Amino acid sequence: MKKRVLISVSNKHGIVEFAKGLVNLGYEIVSTGGTLKTLQNEGVPVIAIDQLTGFPEILDGRVKTLHPKVHGGLLAKRSNADHMKQMEENNIEPIDMVVVNLYPFKQTLETEGVTKEEIIENIDIGGPTMLRSAAKNFADVLVVVDPNDYSSILDRLETEAINLEYRQQLAAKVFRHTAHYDAIIANYFLNQTGETFPETYTVTYEKVQSLRYGENPHQDAAFYANPIQQGMSLATAKQLHGKELSYNNIQDANAAVEILAEYSGPTAVAVKHMNPCGIGMGDSIVDAFQLAYDADSISIFGGIVALNREVDSQTAEKLSKIFLEIVIAPSFSEKALEILTRKKNIRLLTMDMDRKDEASYKLTTVDGGVLIQSKDTGSITEESLEIVTERAPSEEELQNLLFAWKAVKHVKSNAIVLAKDYQTVGVGAGQMNRVGAAKIAIEQAGEKAIGAVMASDAFFPMPDTVEEAIKAGIKAIIQPGGSKRDQDSIDVCNQHGIAMVCTGMRHFKH
Repeated sequence: MKKRVLISVSNKHGIVEFAKGLVNLGYEIVSTGGTLKTLQNEGVPVIAIDQLTGFPEILDGRVKTLHPKVHGGLLAKRSNADHMKQMEENNIEPIDMVVVNLYPFKQTLETEGVTKEEIIENIDIGGPTMLRSAAKNFADVLVVVDPNDYSSILDRLETEAINLEYRQQLAAKVFRHTAHYDAIIANYFLNQTGETFPETYTVTYEKVQSLRYGENPHQDAAFYANPIQQGMSLATAKQLHGKELSYNNIQDANAAVEILAEYSGPTAVAVKHMNPCGIGMGDSIVDAFQLAYDADSISIFGGIVALNREVDSQTAEKLSKIFLEIVIAPSFSEKALEILTRKKNIRLLTMDMDRKDEASYKLTTVDGGVLIQSKDTGSITEESLEIVTERAPSEEELQNLLFAWKAVKHVKSNAIVLAKDYQTVGVGAGQMNRVGAAKIAIEQAGEKAIGAVMASDAFFPMPDTVEEAIKAGIKAIIQPGGSKRDQDSIDVCNQHGIAMVCTGMRHFKH
């Protein structure tokens, strides 16, 4: 008896060559819809699915393979005499191989101007059902979901190297594939219904690349991306030059991009170990980079720089003079690329800098579980600030307070940022107490602290941080407020003519 294969694919790439190879190996092919026509047009002998089932395709193709003669042929255990007897009694023939890939739901979802009706029609029902049936019975049915496997399967069939282990590997790939497919659909409906934290939370990612190692050489790692990308995302960045990205590179680059998204004017962000070591905003991108560099010319060594304007030759010359792991920008001029690619190992990345505001979530793993929260997209305006001191900040101070507030949001808590003339001049990150973070930022700033402004990611539980600021020459402070002892800090500011504004919003970052 000839072996039988059922082929029904949305992605037709390589299917004709694969089908011809199967025919040469003695397989009888059954097919459906568009796949049937493709194979017939290429002269491949093929049987229509309705000849097998004795039932026509109906409901605009919604029902064509959901039939006992299909699923009986897939699910029957060949070693079970009772199964085989029932097959014979019901005139069902075994199907030995299934080659299926699914309606392009993800691609449909990403199509501009797509309607809800088109999205719904691209939810595959018959395909996943056949795949799951075949994968469940992998010992008897070879199941193929990935066109990249066609060549190796033909080679193995020719040499009779299809063993149980390989069958199980293909089945495992199927269940990963259908789980991924269903997760994208589930998340589409989750977005449509507006639910935030449902009873189960399904996530799925697609592998971008294997990494040489994780944070340390003894750790394994890989980079996966959200299959539905929108707006500003490192996962969609294009690498133009340099070595492969490492785990730590990706972490740091993502931090730089998230900070950069806060600013609209020409801005440069330098990041080291996921904290900003320098942020500058200027009239041009070269001015912005110079400010970011001057903010901390020591820590930027071996760091990552992200810029929100095209890198021109003037900026490239400055970038090329220091050791940087990565430079990220929306684009590089031809001359800038010529300059920067002289450095063999520097990674140059371009990415879309247009940030979308769709709701998104941040996942953090803990042993045995995961924490999920909405991303910290909280922002403030001049109008939302509360001036709590006798002296109001000047317009220049106010703009620098807002600049510093955007920066401190991305610094590990406890966090203090000093800024002056749209440049961070001191960053105190990740300290166990707030006054300690302030002392680090003030020490880094040195004389630049005089006349600068201070941003704190959370309130002052006591006035000691404010007292350090006054000693350093700070002229204005922005902080969330909300401490039972807010008035103590306000009183100290009033005694020294310091302006303080409260945001009513904190930015802890653990």
